[in-house]
Amino acid sequence: MENMIPLWLKQRAFLTPNRLAIETESRALTFQELDESARALALTLATYGITSDMKVALLQDNTVEMITSYHAISYLGAIAVPLNTRLSARELAWQVSDCEAALLLYDNAHQEKVNSIVLERSSFQVCNINTLDQLVVGEEHHYLKAEMRSDAPHTIIYTSGTTGHPKGVLLTYANHWGSAIGSVLNLGCTLEDKWLAVVPLFHVSGLSIIMRSVIYGMPLRLHRHFDAKAVNEAIIHHKVTMVSVVTAMLTKMVEELGDQRYPETFRCMLLGGGPVPEPLLKVCLDKNIPVYQTYGLSETASQIVTLSPEHMITKTGSAGKPLFSAQVKIVDEHGDRVAANQAGEIVVKGPNVTSGYYKREEATQQAIKNQWLHTGDMGYLDEEGFLFVLDRRKDLIVSGGENIYPAEIESVLLSHPEVEEAGVVGMKDEKWGRVPVAFVKLKNKAKITETDLQMFCRDALAKYKVPTRFYFMDSLPRNASGKLLRRELVKRLPSDFQ
Repeated sequence: MENMIPLWLKQRAFLTPNRLAIETESRALTFQELDESARALALTLATYGITSDMKVALLQDNTVEMITSYHAISYLGAIAVPLNTRLSARELAWQVSDCEAALLLYDNAHQEKVNSIVLERSSFQVCNINTLDQLVVGEEHHYLKAEMRSDAPHTIIYTSGTTGHPKGVLLTYANHWGSAIGSVLNLGCTLEDKWLAVVPLFHVSGLSIIMRSVIYGMPLRLHRHFDAKAVNEAIIHHKVTMVSVVTAMLTKMVEELGDQRYPETFRCMLLGGGPVPEPLLKVCLDKNIPVYQTYGLSETASQIVTLSPEHMITKTGSAGKPLFSAQVKIVDEHGDRVAANQAGEIVVKGPNVTSGYYKREEATQQAIKNQWLHTGDMGYLDEEGFLFVLDRRKDLIVSGGENIYPAEIESVLLSHPEVEEAGVVGMKDEKWGRVPVAFVKLKNKAKITETDLQMFCRDALAKYKVPTRFYFMDSLPRNASGKLLRRELVKRLPSDFQ
């Protein structure tokens, strides 16, 4: 027997129609208003022939229309495929073709890129959401779904594609539900909560906020782009109680905050995106900023491991423990569980974990074994079961037979008072095979030399882990969610040393 669930927005609009759903600097919508907009858009998309199980690609900025698009697609039983707006037209055209999208729904900001996409591939329809004449919808319409199978696909999210073409991660309604419930069991929820969405809505982190909003009945404050001052003002003046950020964003927010403090009503800074320098955590502790470090992937529909604030300093560097319904273990190259404090591959399991990759059966079988997802990330569990993420397996530097994790070196560099950003990669070396080199951005044009940083690292790291070279940059390459792109740093090395 199929497990049918009410369509989330329809149910939410029925339960709390007048509760605030979305606010921006210039707009505010209740759940009833959001539902009316989503149903109107759904009926309009139906005129393009969109029906159950078809894919609709989304190329839009952080706007109310982007959120409405997700819900409208659900009303038709179709599958949303959010696209990274930073990709080139050629990369986007490949993804639209790979997922077999019937329609590309975009906004004004990306008209020029869409023109180029159509030149690359023309096997799908395109539609500008800003110029649509939406139809009026009555209370009932045969096009619109009232309920869905819990195991039905909701989204296909493409991985960043560090090697070769990216893979489309299939996420079902049950996956998003599992993520939202796991999060609320960990973080709690109150009637005063308001979650700020400043990470991209095409990213799983942004999408998870949309899902939580409609499932919890929680207002979502939406920012089009990240601006540290605007985020701080939203927390201080607009009653934001929760926000999702990465380390680079939090660093800028704390600097911009200066001597100010967040109100006591602010209760969660959900922090992902790599190593967190201890000095930053100590500043947050001094300012009573509740930081929840977290670990998650597109394949887990956002977070799957989270560290609560009471362990922020005592478990520095840890991503925490798994969410209530999830499990985590560390395995060796044979798939066998390893002992505490022994490094291996991070493997996870839970209702929020994907069932696989779209049209990638071999990749699915390699990644998911007996319902356990092999993440490709390296880490270890301490004696108490706290997870420490070391690095991506592919980023591991093997130097003279020793394993070097770039994140460990980056964490040390980020603890230097004059270092704002740091990235470490391996460089070819005739004697050792590969050796670590570092790319850094300094604060306020500080006059720090390569020798200064090497001496600083020698006080905290084994000699073989100290970077042999330092490259000073104005900024380090990051993806749309703020995560460091080490593969782009490798390209900055002389070709003979890559």
